[in-house]
Amino acid sequence: MSHINAALTPRHRLIVAQLVVEGDWPISEVAARFQVSWPTAKRWADRYRNGESMQDRSSRPHHSPNKTNHKTMRRCIALRLRLREGPVQLARRLGIAPSTVQQILARVHLNRLSHVDRATGEPVRRYEHAHPGSMIHVDVKKLGNIPQGGGWRYVGRRQGEKNRSATPGKPRNKYSDPLMGKAYVHTVIDDHSRVAYAEVHDDETALTAAAVLGRAVEWFNQRNITVARVLSDNGGAYRSHIWRDACADLDIKHKRTRPYRPQTNGKIERFHRTLTDGWAYARCYNSEAERRAELEGWLHYYNHHRPHTACGGQPPFSRLINVPGQYS
Repeated sequence: MSHINAALTPRHRLIVAQLVVEGDWPISEVAARFQVSWPTAKRWADRYRNGESMQDRSSRPHHSPNKTNHKTMRRCIALRLRLREGPVQLARRLGIAPSTVQQILARVHLNRLSHVDRATGEPVRRYEHAHPGSMIHVDVKKLGNIPQGGGWRYVGRRQGEKNRSATPGKPRNKYSDPLMGKAYVHTVIDDHSRVAYAEVHDDETALTAAAVLGRAVEWFNQRNITVARVLSDNGGAYRSHIWRDACADLDIKHKRTRPYRPQTNGKIERFHRTLTDGWAYARCYNSEAERRAELEGWLHYYNHHRPHTACGGQPPFSRLINVPGQYS
């Protein structure tokens, strides 16, 4: 690509060369007409005669005797993944300059520790499907039900325990049924647009999960999004025959993450954190019913108005085209 102050673009270079070679124009006259020097016009004419490109040549040298060898580069990458040390520490181990280590890490996109998974030390592989509906992510977020009068996060531990004990249907001690007092938020998020759909239920059974999937697919269809794949973890609901049959009926291909690898489903895991901060524990709710009633409004705000960094600072619905109610 020519620099910003270049007198000739590749198209004009071709015109100059054709005038000199094929039109038999004097080089001096062509140079004066295009306001370039005589040697410049001659250079492009000579390249045209030799059948060479009019594009800029690479400024990379043919030989780099001081270039870091591949063995050192591989060792630098391996130490970065294993020890998670910075350029200064790695440079001391390898006997090279910190700036060289920084260049090596930047070349393989490991110059930031956020690009390395802390649990496994492996590079984080980010992906995004090309269009809405190509893949949706599903999962369940478990939350403790809010007792009448408010939970301990806002009213304190002592009053929170009193409110919980006085609320019917809540576990009264650690020996109570562990499934009591839980809210199961079944979440669905589109991989490309980050548009989200969610429902709150009192269980996470396969029957409930399959029903939520059916309603979510219908919700996406109403917004001109055809779902092709669904990605889930290895929970019991998603390994059941009910879920398998539901996906077959909806003509959706089901994929599961690798065991003990939640990073693969990271988009919906990150959405759960946003959901928790923005809705579940955003303010003091006096009851679980009050919190659940606020979910629909918060989802509308998230989809239509909340800026999303993965969408260039625009809301998720900005990635959809000609959707009813897109600008509401």
